This record gives sequence, C-alpha cells and structure tokens, in this order.
Amino acid sequence: MNWSGLVFLGFRYVERNRGKVVLLIAAFTLVWLLPLSIGLVVKRAETELRSRAIDTPLLLGHTGSALELTFNGLYFTKPGVTTLPFRVVEDVFDMEIAEAIPLYARFLASGHRIVGTSLDYFKFRGLELAEGRALLRLGECVIGAGVAVSEGLGEGDYLISSPETFFDLAGVYPLKMQVVGVLAPADTPDDNAVFVDPKTAWIIEGLGHGHVDAKDAPAEQRLAALDNSESVNLNAAVVYYNEITEENATSFHFHGDTEDYPLTAVIVLPDSVKSRAIIKGRYAPNEQLQLISPEEEMDELFDTVFNVQTLVVWLLGLVGAATLLIGGLVFLLSYRLRCEEFSHLRRLGADVWTLRALVAFEAGFVIAFSLLLSGVGLLVIDQIAPVLIGSLLG
Repeated sequence: MNWSGLVFLGFRYVERNRGKVVLLIAAFTLVWLLPLSIGLVVKRAETELRSRAIDTPLLLGHTGSALELTFNGLYFTKPGVTTLPFRVVEDVFDMEIAEAIPLYARFLASGHRIVGTSLDYFKFRGLELAEGRALLRLGECVIGAGVAVSEGLGEGDYLISSPETFFDLAGVYPLKMQVVGVLAPADTPDDNAVFVDPKTAWIIEGLGHGHVDAKDAPAEQRLAALDNSESVNLNAAVVYYNEITEENATSFHFHGDTEDYPLTAVIVLPDSVKSRAIIKGRYAPNEQLQLISPEEEMDELFDTVFNVQTLVVWLLGLVGAATLLIGGLVFLLSYRLRCEEFSHLRRLGADVWTLRALVAFEAGFVIAFSLLLSGVGLLVIDQIAPVLIGSLLG
C-alpha cells in the first residue's frame, strides 16, 4: 500500500467535495461539543456558586423564597426581595453568640449593584483595597475592581446612582457619590458592586435627606410672610441635595426610627457549631423571618440542575447517535457513488485494502477535524464561562 499516494488521493477527494465534508464536520462537532459544553458550564457554575455559599454560614431575611434571598445576599441579584427591619441586626448581636452584617442590595449605579453594608463585610469577604481608603461618612462609596475598569473610575472620582424611574413623583433624586476606595480584584460578585454605608443607601431611597437652611434660601424659594415674625417658610422650589459634602453633611437627617428601615438580607456569623444550632432554633418558629443556610440552598438547586442536565444530555445523546448513524450512511453512499472511481483505480493496480483505506481516510478526516474543533470550542467556552455566569447572575 502506497501511503503517500493514499494521502494525496484522500486530500484531493476532500478538497473536491468540500461542501459535503464541511457539513459532516459541523454535524460531528456539535455531537461532541454540545453535551461536553453543557457539563463544563454547569460544573463551572457549580464551582462559582458553591464556593461563595460555603463561605457564608447563615443568611437572615424576610420569609419568602429562600433561593431569591440567597441570590440577593450572596450575588446581589433579585433586588425585589421583601425587606426586613434593621433592628434584626441588633437582635443578633444581643444574643452574644454571633455577629451580623447588614445588606441592602436594591439600587444601581451605571448598571452596577449598590450594596449598603458595614465595614465588617470587607473583613468577612477578605476584600482588600487596591487604592484609597475605607468608608467614613455618608455619600462615599468603595467600588469593586470590575466597576473601576468598566467605568474608568478611581479614587476621587464620582459615581451617580440610577433612578428607578425616569419620572420619580416621590422626589427622590439620584445621589452623586464620591469614590474613596477601589477594591483589589477578587474574582467574585464583589468586583462588580458599589459599596456604601446602609444610611447612604437609605438616602438614595429617599428615607433620609438634607435641604437648605430656610434663612439661607434664595428669594424664589421663600413664601411671603403672613406676619411680622422672623420665621421663614419655603415653597415647593426647595431642592434636596444630590451630593453629600462636608458642608452640608450635618443637614442630612432621617424621619422615623432608623431601626425600622429596610435591609434585603443579614449575614449571620455564629461563633461555634453550637451557637449555629441555637440561632437556627430561635428563628425556626418566626413566621416573619427565615434563617437559611446558603450551602443547603445551593445543594437543592444543583440537585435539580443535575437532574435536568442528565435529561438534556440523554436527549442530546440520542440526537448525536442519530447524527452518527446518518454520517455512517453518508459514508456508505459515498462508497457506492465512488464505484466508478474505484474501478479505474483497480485497473491502475490498486488493491481492495487501498480502496477501503480511501473511504476510511474521509471518515477519519471528518472525525479528527470535528474532535479538534470541539476541543477548541471547549477551551473557548471554558474561558468565557465565568463571564456568561456573571451575566446570568446580573
């Protein structure tokens, strides 16, 4: 058997029938790639989601969807979860067996979630500053590395919160926040978050505000005095500040009891296994609040995901098997159609094994090239999987 001649004839046939060969390669590539890519993406998603859930012992929130609470408290999605009052943070501390970290993840700034939390959060997540300093006063924010890169922001720049609606009849103005720190990359949802003090988040919601001193207000904002008293009344032209500075910070205040103000979740950190059991027992009969384990919620989620994945892979396997059978039929028909070509080769001295090798060359070329493309596709999917997972969570 002349191997050089065999390879030459094989490539000439593939080149002449490139349309058919390309279609076969595409079909076979999908057969290998689809089930493997689904498994790869699910595995990467499981790794990303489980790691953050395992690091979070307990999550306290209002009674409702435990999975939505998990995604809000860990990944800052699902901003529409029912809120719970800030006083639960003090309730946890009062037990003296756990610490509590408040979270209020509802608003956005340039498409990035604004997270109202305490300084304990940065220590808990192991977040470090790449530049600047930590939060000190109202109106300041610390941004994740992803926010800094995508928005081109750094220490000393400003970021404006996004209004929930274009026409806010409640008069809640976007807040211009000063960036005082940028976090080092952590490859977690924290990279794409904007961190503020809970009170700053409440100001964004309109629960707290500052306004001009009536005596210092311009004439167009004053009402005519009804008597000769020195009191000054303002009209509807008074404008709330949309930026908190050292000069106006003291004018900002909150109406009502701040302990009733909303949070979306509270991270609970028991000091021992026993304390964890005690805390879970305390909140178990509470009909207004739910205390969940993010790790257990992720276990339930991925049990469902894996069941669905198994079904999908089986269906893809059936489709793949049908595709391979059709491919085999194509090769068989190709052999039949090449009978005249093979008869000429026989007259030129080619033996039966050479003719079979030519058919095998076509099949081998298609399978090898499709496997190569599948491998390249898996490498690409492996690289973009974190981005895909991040966009889905966002």
